[in-house]
Amino acid sequence: MEYFGLQSQIRKNNTNSVLLLLMFPVVFFGLTWLFFFFTSLSQSHYFSAEQEAYNILPVINNKFVRTIPWVTIGVFAWFAIAWFSHTTMINKATDSKPLERSENKRVYNLVENLCISVGMAMPQVNIIEDDSLNAFASGINPKTYTVSLSRGIINKLDDRELEAVIAHELTHIRNRDVKLLIISIVFVGIFAFLSEMLFRSLRFGGLGRGGKKGGGGAAILIALVLAAIGYLVASLFRFALSRKREYLADAGSAELTRNPLSLASALRKISIDPTIEAVKRKDVAQMFIENPQAELKNKSFSVGSLFATHPPIQKRIEILEQF
Repeated sequence: MEYFGLQSQIRKNNTNSVLLLLMFPVVFFGLTWLFFFFTSLSQSHYFSAEQEAYNILPVINNKFVRTIPWVTIGVFAWFAIAWFSHTTMINKATDSKPLERSENKRVYNLVENLCISVGMAMPQVNIIEDDSLNAFASGINPKTYTVSLSRGIINKLDDRELEAVIAHELTHIRNRDVKLLIISIVFVGIFAFLSEMLFRSLRFGGLGRGGKKGGGGAAILIALVLAAIGYLVASLFRFALSRKREYLADAGSAELTRNPLSLASALRKISIDPTIEAVKRKDVAQMFIENPQAELKNKSFSVGSLFATHPPIQKRIEILEQF
């Protein structure tokens, strides 16, 4: 994969962040309008064909306009809560804890030397107490930027391999990948929450009791289908971002260390055992250098690769060996 330089990628990811922020509300508002459209159609049987064209659209638009402020407030509240609590959420989901300098000077020296070489502030270093090999970067600003390493990856990689992995994670921070990923996780979480809430409503109420097909049950069913579509679209976009960022971070590591073969060697070792037992959430799993959920790893390209959080690790190794 051709690489265009870190500064170019930072600018590109800043642009992508803006587009991502715009895309999710557009999808959300578009699905909201469709909800009113379909529910109005289901209730318009008493209109003649000529009346429908004149009566339904104004009703739909009126309901939509009156709903926009409440939808905006809800989305903003969700985003604000998730945005400011993401560090706690990620640490809890991965069981990662701060690694003190006195505990492992080797790791700190590697991180510090790389940061000094590119003039960036030292991020916090966390450790995951797991013998498997994996790592990830997180944070939205210099105060929260963090590189998390498993105990296994620290103990089982040599200095050059570990340096290459750390450089990969620092590149995610420098490219603003971590911020972009947090944005996508937050918005996808909205659709996931709505889908689950509507499914529960449909199951335990509405159509779920006695098969009663009332207007409320039909509205919930329509909302569930649209929420599921929104979740699918948002997830596909998120997965595409996640796959691309891994290639770019690999290239960034090669650029920082001038040693692409060390990262290729590290990825081979990681591919043998990347499974972090504590990681149960799919959205958090995509932040790692390799998917830490063994059952979700993708070995090759296929239709299923559209739903892959990471590109095939063998393909990444092949590209690194061509540098």
